[in-house]
Amino acid sequence: MDIVIVDDHPLVRRGLAAVISMQPNVKFAGEATNGEEALRVLEELRPDMVLIDLKLADESGLDVIKAARSRGIESKFILLTSSASREDFLKAEEVLVDGYVLKEALPEELLFAIQLVHKGRKYYDPGLMEDKMRMSGKSPTDELTPKEREVLIELGQGACNREIASRLFISEFTVKKHVSQILAKLQVADRTQAALYANAVGLTKYEMSVE
Repeated sequence: MDIVIVDDHPLVRRGLAAVISMQPNVKFAGEATNGEEALRVLEELRPDMVLIDLKLADESGLDVIKAARSRGIESKFILLTSSASREDFLKAEEVLVDGYVLKEALPEELLFAIQLVHKGRKYYDPGLMEDKMRMSGKSPTDELTPKEREVLIELGQGACNREIASRLFISEFTVKKHVSQILAKLQVADRTQAALYANAVGLTKYEMSVE
């Protein structure tokens, strides 16, 4: 998997290159600092994936993605951002961004996002997803039943199905059903992403006890 990094900060590019080099199936193929340079590099290298900053000095990474799409560049794009407004989200969906990752994410979260997007799935940073839902006036966790919230908390603590079943006094089959519903309601790909979401929004047992 060849990856190009587009960011106007040298230290950020070096840091991202170091992170992606941790994966044996990932190759740092090139870099760019602005839109014009990025388009030139993408047309030349045609990478599998591009990690691109939302804010490139006086440019928007979204405009670069839109221009790349119009030129027939089929790379997958993961948007890196410190924050995102409702307008940014809407524009990102228009240009078919494949993933959103906060710059404060841990290295393993970024690597997880890269692997997920590479498999053809979408990735939404749990923190960004919570902000997105808050913009619409609701939180994804509002859709969960009390028991599903309990299961999500356990997922956030890294518990397996057997451990969750034992702690909540339910069968493993029931746990699997709850996990399936949680993934659907939170619109996440798997239990790992659900766990990241639970930790990102600070869902805790104490919260459950006071509701």
